[in-house]
Amino acid sequence: SVAGTEISRILQGNQIAFSHRLFHIGHLDIVACIGLAIISAVASVLLTRFLRSMHRVSKKAPFPIWMRAAAGGCAVGIIGLFLPIALGEGYHSVRTMIEGAFTQGFGIIILAVFAKILATSLTLGWGGSGGIFAPCLVIGSLTGLTYHRGLVLLWPSVSWVNEGCFALLGMAGLISGMLQAPLTGIFLIIEITGSYEVILPLIIVSVISTTLCHYIEPASFYLKELVEKGQLLRPGTDARVLSDLSVQELLEKDCIIVKQNMLLRDFINIVKKSHRNYFPVEDERTGHFLGMIHLDDIRSYLFNPLMYDAVVLGQIMDTDVKVVYLDDDLPEVLRKMDINRLFSMPIIANRKFIGMISKATLLDKYRKELMVQTVQ
Repeated sequence: SVAGTEISRILQGNQIAFSHRLFHIGHLDIVACIGLAIISAVASVLLTRFLRSMHRVSKKAPFPIWMRAAAGGCAVGIIGLFLPIALGEGYHSVRTMIEGAFTQGFGIIILAVFAKILATSLTLGWGGSGGIFAPCLVIGSLTGLTYHRGLVLLWPSVSWVNEGCFALLGMAGLISGMLQAPLTGIFLIIEITGSYEVILPLIIVSVISTTLCHYIEPASFYLKELVEKGQLLRPGTDARVLSDLSVQELLEKDCIIVKQNMLLRDFINIVKKSHRNYFPVEDERTGHFLGMIHLDDIRSYLFNPLMYDAVVLGQIMDTDVKVVYLDDDLPEVLRKMDINRLFSMPIIANRKFIGMISKATLLDKYRKELMVQTVQ
């Protein structure tokens, strides 16, 4: 960005994109910034939702993409016939509003806000090309101008700051709300205008607008689709914490494996040395996992000495066992545990038992990983 700025200054000169006159901010103007922040947040949410709605409608339309783009272009053209300010990047209109030289009436400005939101949504949602930055500047400045004109109508006796200042603040509020990045909105407007004297109102408008937009739409415009697809996981959320853990990390190997042909008498001697109440059973010849022995399920055999030399483990093991594989996702593992009301499950690789995974170990690792992510 630094290199690009310097090259631009060499080629085009050190010109400020939107010149302005010095603004003298009063106490009432600063208080009024709270209302502007709320209106900017509403405009940001409207623009975000209109864009996404148009995109969804466009995808459902039974036409090829070139016809959709043509239909969107025709609709934008019709809007432009009545409100030309809705067309183009709008930098000239923004400059006019910041300079306080915008001559259109209050009603036309209100219509222009909605017209620009609709035109932008039609353009981007129906296959047109373009970005969101320039429309945000236009819609934001129109929103700020609308708010200022409304203040003048309601309290004409108050000496409000020039309307160009509110146009400037509206730009910051809309960009901050759309991107949910208050510092971006603040410094972007300062850099392109050189207007450092409005830093306090900029902070108020940007922070409040971002906060309200985040409350209404938790993900910003650029991240909303990724969040809905599950491709963006925020630190500290269940999905993010579990995605950073793996079945391999939760592997418990302190289990005694028994053979299917082992007599119950021999098994009882093993039970005396183990602190577990479950034992994986494997095939003596292939080593493949066959099932599990749960002490609670075979209690009647354990207390009947007549069965010690008459029963082998293959006869009393549980073969209907829910298992976990090394490449399983932990959310899916948790779901299996909850559905089947299990506190532990065997982990299988290449049909062989390699360990256990327990809910206690999983939750302990979860807690530690959550602490790491929230501290960061």
